[in-house]
Amino acid sequence: MMKTAIMTDTNSGVTIEEARQRGLYVLPMPVIIDGNDYLEGIDVTHADLYTAMRAGKDIHSSQPAPGDFIDMWKRILTEGYDELVYIPMSAGLSGSYETACSFANAWSGQVFVVNNRRISVTLYESVLEAHRMAQQGMNAASIKASLEAHAADSSIYITVNTLEYLKRSGRVTPAGAAIAEILSLKPVLTIQGGKLDAYAKVRGMKNSQKRMIAATADDLARRFANFRPGQIRIGAAGTFENPDDAQRWTQQLAEAFPQCQVYYQPLSCSIACPVGIDAAGLGITCLQP
Repeated sequence: MMKTAIMTDTNSGVTIEEARQRGLYVLPMPVIIDGNDYLEGIDVTHADLYTAMRAGKDIHSSQPAPGDFIDMWKRILTEGYDELVYIPMSAGLSGSYETACSFANAWSGQVFVVNNRRISVTLYESVLEAHRMAQQGMNAASIKASLEAHAADSSIYITVNTLEYLKRSGRVTPAGAAIAEILSLKPVLTIQGGKLDAYAKVRGMKNSQKRMIAATADDLARRFANFRPGQIRIGAAGTFENPDDAQRWTQQLAEAFPQCQVYYQPLSCSIACPVGIDAAGLGITCLQP
């Protein structure tokens, strides 16, 4: 039986400590603050990032350098594994997938890169599912095929409290951001099929959260109607500085969807860079039987 390792990056929400506990491998994503490079979970925390944001520092996310994941592949394959499955964030959101694929071709079928079209809490569920499949004896090719076949069994909604960081990243024009601020409009964004798209514009954060809950209810009634409640997990997510705000958002979702498993996970530092502080989001993941 082939021994298969599962690897992802911190955009999945898998921390370095959780990876150690579960027997996973996680690549820390880089964050650039005032021109200096930091790695999530190594030398920058959420608190560090939010402090830098409050101070008005220049903040960007970045892709891992090719040498970083190649070095990790080498280490994994010298630790007793025959092959590995690497699950980066969606190819529609980052060039990490394409870059990894270009190097994986030279690894004689030992490295399988998955375009799971997911990020954050939905990617987290994919990583755990891949780990379960590997423990059951499935090989890397089969795990990759399964994850890609079921990639669409998920949905993400997110709303931001400020457009400042989306403006800095070029995802929103300065004029559009200014109008939205004047009208107190909060965009609700969605990821369906791996790309970030506009879903709605709503006045105020509370109404934006209500709109995301309504969108989730519609998804459960329509897109995911064939899944049993026990197969559906809803991950609340956010960049809340105040833990009470995170708890309130999670409780809202738990009360709205008592038939589903609901949990909270902070958005990774590299995702926090474009969405800013006090963003709120959720991910729906439908698990396979």
